[in-house]
Amino acid sequence: MQKKKIFLLMALLGAFSLKVQAQYDQTDSTYRRWFVGTSLFVFLGNLDQENPPNFVQLDLGYRLTGKDIIRLSPKTWKYAWPNGIHPFLNDAYKKPEEKFPGYVREFGVTASYQRFLWKGLYAQLDVMPTWQLFMNENKTKINDGFQLFNSYRVGYHIKLFKDRFFFQPSICMTHRAFHTQLPDGFKQLDDKWSKFVFPEPGLNIGFNF
Repeated sequence: MQKKKIFLLMALLGAFSLKVQAQYDQTDSTYRRWFVGTSLFVFLGNLDQENPPNFVQLDLGYRLTGKDIIRLSPKTWKYAWPNGIHPFLNDAYKKPEEKFPGYVREFGVTASYQRFLWKGLYAQLDVMPTWQLFMNENKTKINDGFQLFNSYRVGYHIKLFKDRFFFQPSICMTHRAFHTQLPDGFKQLDDKWSKFVFPEPGLNIGFNF
């Protein structure tokens, strides 16, 4: 039921956004160049009682032009099932036999480039190097790791409250481009799944200043 609600929300917001003129004028020097934001999944995801990610994300962005945006986003979260299992569309997610013998805690900073294509429609590349801590069932660290996690995203920018705030529903493909070897017990489960996951929703919000 929760999965259906999220995708229904995405569809409704996408339909509404088609009526919004959201792209910034290339020649307009009065728009607010800086913004801060986060993801609504910081709030929605952390309500999960079975596998709470303890997800934290803070976005700091700058508009180079009316069409070109860069952003840095420090993040941290944890997970107990392989990243290759789609959390909404694959029934293997949260099955006991697919669960790691512990969990992974990650710390990373995403570097993003966003380009407006037409009105509020944009494409975005996210590249995130992360430091991994592998924890056993007793919450004791057993190993460290490194991962390069990319996202290839298409979304729509919606201006709110006279452009003081914005909302960006999106769809992306995630890609674990590189990671060091996982510890025994984690590796066997992770190797069963793809390095790509599609589609994954995005629900970013922000404040312009």
